[in-house]
Amino acid sequence: MAPIISSLRKSLSPHSSFTKSLLFSQTSHRSYSPKPPPATPCQEVDDDIPSSGLSRPLSEVLKELNKKVPESLVKLRVEDGFSMKYIPWHIVNRIMNLHAPEWSGEVRNIIYSADGKSVSVVYRVTLYGTDAEIYRESTGTALVDEVGYGDAVQKAEAMAFRRACARLGLGLHLYHEDL
Repeated sequence: MAPIISSLRKSLSPHSSFTKSLLFSQTSHRSYSPKPPPATPCQEVDDDIPSSGLSRPLSEVLKELNKKVPESLVKLRVEDGFSMKYIPWHIVNRIMNLHAPEWSGEVRNIIYSADGKSVSVVYRVTLYGTDAEIYRESTGTALVDEVGYGDAVQKAEAMAFRRACARLGLGLHLYHEDL
């Protein structure tokens, strides 16, 4: 766990371009003071009521998500003799919270294979912007008897979540590195 935290700290150092983009995205959000300024006679009553927290157009959110993820946050897994890079689900979750705080995610379906040896999860990620909302769905499949951390549904959900986020651009560069 400590290496993950230290790589997050290094990647999120004040001088990294990734951190600068995070800071930019955070400073571009509206903030509302707890005590609104006194209303003028011409001001409408609902001017003092904050909006639902949507703060940026969808195109800006997608632009942020499409930025390359720092290599220090990318992990390498070897499966069946093949090496593959991936971003752990908790890092994807953190990036989504920083760049697209208005996102939501949900498990849409859990399907066990007829022989009961594998399980697939359908996951939907929705992004909300000031001008539109967009969603992407993806699937993840895991073997029920596979050894390792977590149960099969948990593994399939994490895979489906990462893939749905990739369809929105997050970490998509990892799929095209070898081309």
